[in-house]
Amino acid sequence: MTGRDRVKATLTFKRPDRAPRDLWAVPYVILFRENELKSILSKFPMDIDLSEISLNFTKEQLMLASKKGHYIDDWGSVWYVGEPGVWGEVKKPMLESWLALKKFRPPYYLIENRDFSIINKQCAESSKFMLSHITARPFERLQFLRGTENLFLDIASNSSEFHKLLRIIHEFYLKDIESWCKTDVDGILFMDDWGTNISLLINPKVWREIFKPLYREYCNIIHNYGKFAFFHSDGNIEEIFSDFIEIGVDAINAQLFVMNIEKIASNYKGKITLWGEVDRQYTLAFGTPDDVFKDVLRVRNLFDDETGGLIAQCEWGKDNSRENIESVYKAWGSPLR
Repeated sequence: MTGRDRVKATLTFKRPDRAPRDLWAVPYVILFRENELKSILSKFPMDIDLSEISLNFTKEQLMLASKKGHYIDDWGSVWYVGEPGVWGEVKKPMLESWLALKKFRPPYYLIENRDFSIINKQCAESSKFMLSHITARPFERLQFLRGTENLFLDIASNSSEFHKLLRIIHEFYLKDIESWCKTDVDGILFMDDWGTNISLLINPKVWREIFKPLYREYCNIIHNYGKFAFFHSDGNIEEIFSDFIEIGVDAINAQLFVMNIEKIASNYKGKITLWGEVDRQYTLAFGTPDDVFKDVLRVRNLFDDETGGLIAQCEWGKDNSRENIESVYKAWGSPLR
């Protein structure tokens, strides 16, 4: 099987020959541990790739993350990178005051200047499953534009300004997703980090009223173009896990190890593809290769019946050892025990 065939078989539960591999390397690893990264990729070729045209992960953005200091993003917010190779944080939100909303416009030039020919050439020349880069992230974009504290107050107050800004952002992302859908990529990636280690960041009822309809629209567009919908969220999202299945998310990247994995397996196995992951807060960061191996087997013993629905994904953080990352993919290729 090619990587593309393997991922599609996984997403449709048609018995892939093995779990597809997918590795996320943070900027620090790409910039400062290149030889180790090449070593892993040579031993364990990946099955998923990203187009080089991106709103969020261009070479320019990678260089911004490579050095300490301030920069302004395309939406007008000021970020600060405190450590080279580690994504920074917003220090001055563009819309900290609602007075700036009247003149605010999203950066539509990013969509309008997208070169379809480059994307389609990459897809044609690759046997891997091709994902778009990150598209919609409405909750996080609101945080970047308003600041986290302001945003939670906005949601609680249900202000007209909040809903106006949300419509502006949503309309931008609808166009962004449709633009990607007109290319030859196989899947569209969107995301929002919704959980702490123990619960959702907002009331599930509020989430369903405000944000779930947006995601449903994204999934509908993606499926109407014959693409697969890939979603990422950090934190404990157990309370809304079934909602992502309901709206049509095909693959979800979630922090399984901050949730009740056994309960998720019991309720959702075979209904959605788990796009990773391995515990990066503790096991990958502080465990041994044997600890990592056992964590992967725990997931596989719960979910792996060889019909599909599992992608061997992990995120390589700044301080994770090469040996631990290598152990992830050894475990995915080992017999179950």
